Amino acid sequence: MSKQALRIFDTHHPTTILNSLHTTTTSLSQTRQAHAQLLRTGLFLDTHFTTKLLSLYANHLRFSDANLLINSIENPDVFSFSTLIHTYSKLGRFSDTIMLFSRMLSHGVLPDTRVIPSVVKACSGSNNLTGGKQVHGFCITSGLCQDPFVQSSLIHFYVKCSQLKYAHKLFDVMTQPDVVSCSALVSGYARQGYVKEAKIVFGRMEELGIEPNPVSWNGMVAGFNQSGHYLDAVMMFQKMHSFGFKPDGTTISSVLPAVSDLEYSLVGVQIHGYAVKHGFESDNCIVSALIDMYGKCHSTMEMSQVFDEMPERDVGACNALISGFARNGLTDEALKAFNKLHDQELELNVVSWTSIISCCSQHGKDIEALNLFRQMQDSGVKPNYVTIPCLLPACGNIAALSHGKSAHGFSLKTGISNNVYVGTALIDMYANCGRIKLSRVFFDRMPVRNIACWNAIMGGYAMHGNATQVLEIFKLMEKSDQKPDSITFTSLLSACSHSGFTSQGQHYFDRMTKDYEIKPRIEHYACLVTLLGRAGKIQDAYSIITKMPFEPDGCVWGALLSSCRVHHDMEIGKLAAEKLFELEPNNPGNYVLLSNIYACKGLWKEVDKVRDLMKSKGMRKNPGCSWIEIKNKVHMLLAGDQSHPQMIQILEKMENLGMEMKKLGCFPVTSFVLQDVEDQEKEHILCGHSEKLAVVLGILNTSRGSTLQVIKNLRICGDCHVFIKFISRFEEREIFVRDTNRFHHFKDGLCSCGDYW
Repeated sequence: MSKQALRIFDTHHPTTILNSLHTTTTSLSQTRQAHAQLLRTGLFLDTHFTTKLLSLYANHLRFSDANLLINSIENPDVFSFSTLIHTYSKLGRFSDTIMLFSRMLSHGVLPDTRVIPSVVKACSGSNNLTGGKQVHGFCITSGLCQDPFVQSSLIHFYVKCSQLKYAHKLFDVMTQPDVVSCSALVSGYARQGYVKEAKIVFGRMEELGIEPNPVSWNGMVAGFNQSGHYLDAVMMFQKMHSFGFKPDGTTISSVLPAVSDLEYSLVGVQIHGYAVKHGFESDNCIVSALIDMYGKCHSTMEMSQVFDEMPERDVGACNALISGFARNGLTDEALKAFNKLHDQELELNVVSWTSIISCCSQHGKDIEALNLFRQMQDSGVKPNYVTIPCLLPACGNIAALSHGKSAHGFSLKTGISNNVYVGTALIDMYANCGRIKLSRVFFDRMPVRNIACWNAIMGGYAMHGNATQVLEIFKLMEKSDQKPDSITFTSLLSACSHSGFTSQGQHYFDRMTKDYEIKPRIEHYACLVTLLGRAGKIQDAYSIITKMPFEPDGCVWGALLSSCRVHHDMEIGKLAAEKLFELEPNNPGNYVLLSNIYACKGLWKEVDKVRDLMKSKGMRKNPGCSWIEIKNKVHMLLAGDQSHPQMIQILEKMENLGMEMKKLGCFPVTSFVLQDVEDQEKEHILCGHSEKLAVVLGILNTSRGSTLQVIKNLRICGDCHVFIKFISRFEEREIFVRDTNRFHHFKDGLCSCGDYW
């Protein structure tokens, strides 16, 4: 402390000491010395001095000292409390603000119009509706409610607490309505989705002689976007521009997401031009919004260009780029961009990693998703409750059970396993990995369930062909007052079709509309066609298609063609195939199904015609492919492929097993080879089916009695089905095989499907 300051404090004159205390320049040390001097001189009893000290302590954030000081004042006045209350509220210490306000009232000190707005702000910030209403009541009884600043603060409070009716009542009785209060009310209505009310209040501003400012316009644009009224947000932006108000960075950042969701690419380009013209191209928030907009509008070239032209890239823009590629199915480009950014040592966050994992999981790059999850943890980025549900489908897609269990363990360790989205993903993962009993255990333990949880467990049982359990779950769902949705009925119908519950399936199809007013969608008709077709009622299935209220798509005709393949119905099969050739001209699966129908009838000339047609279109049959996880590693085997390092051992083991089958009177079902070749060649072809190769690989690399799990990209053939039933008994194994239709659980020479698939 300077000598001059010491000389000032040496004097006993009150004015001299008071003038020496400056809020902006007095240090904490000087404040404490002044405090001590006031105590020595007896001037401490003067509230002018103590209020000044309180302000200084608050300015230095020494709230413990300030509280000791205010507790030592015998008769504090409104200024003593208002200093601290204002500072607490300004710093976001809302509980301290309300507590000090209560102490003020207990001392019999009545607040003034400068204290109330700070207290109301604290109630608003802590979402304390009850406390705010009590303050409002006090203001009414004390007459403070007539003050425009108090009225404005209360309007903001009710808007923040989503009590728009109270806010509007206050607005209607305001003595001096201002632009701040109007903007708050308008923004509140817009955010809550009350479009009409927001526009009415906005229109009243002109009647009241209040000119909207940028905050008013931005509140409307941002609010409509937030509440999902995207068209209103865009129209308000255009109106703002036509009225001569210049949109700022906040406006542009708020309207671009609305443009994105509407996929108004032309409007997006115009806003982009405006942003460049007015120098907003260096605003990272706006650039990220532009990248996101172009991605959602499927303009990936423009999206990449905006990203490449960024002067300084930030993680938000990187995430928008990755999501844009993923949204457009450009998984390779997303991976390339992510790896490039990672190599540049840009600090990618949990959103970045989650986005790329989700992208790979959704677009068939399941192994890449698992590898990325491991790299994410190696990089020190902690997965969250969004990451795990994005990863788990990849585990389920390729039956990577050990990886799924590891993710489950991580969710337990981090305390996110009870999250409803994580829980739903775990139910789905265990079902996809063949562990439907674990799915049910996890479902039963969930503390909170939403419709997705119910649908996940029902879908799991449906995939396993357990229609009885699906129907029981549905009854339990109805008893718990959870209303089913369209996905629920898809699971019900699918389960019934897998188990041959034809009458039950038709019953629930009728209940959709009758009991729940859910209009059947295209997928429900596809399930109904499958239900009837699989039961051999091909003509009834075709009749359903002709009576549909909308045009049947490839899924519906594909369901009919698949049933014709199972039941060798050539006439309706040809009709279904012709429709599919029109709807899906580049789908080789439809040509293969028709070819198989001809082959079953021995019509080899017709088979050759279909295959020549495929060749002329440059199409090839999708090769059979199976996955099996062995010792935490996923192996992929292609039908007829000889590249696996253990292929010699696999074929030798398969030959030995084949001999054992024949000894027991079980011979290869060569009718499933739909080629015009000798029986010996047919047996050789059957040996190359991918699911057989995967099962035998599992036998070679695991101990006797171990469970095997195989995923196949096509429907399992009848010969493979017989072969795996034999192996389950001969090798004493439980074997799970998931094909495109359902799960087959082989045990003791039997299959859970009951040979109905």
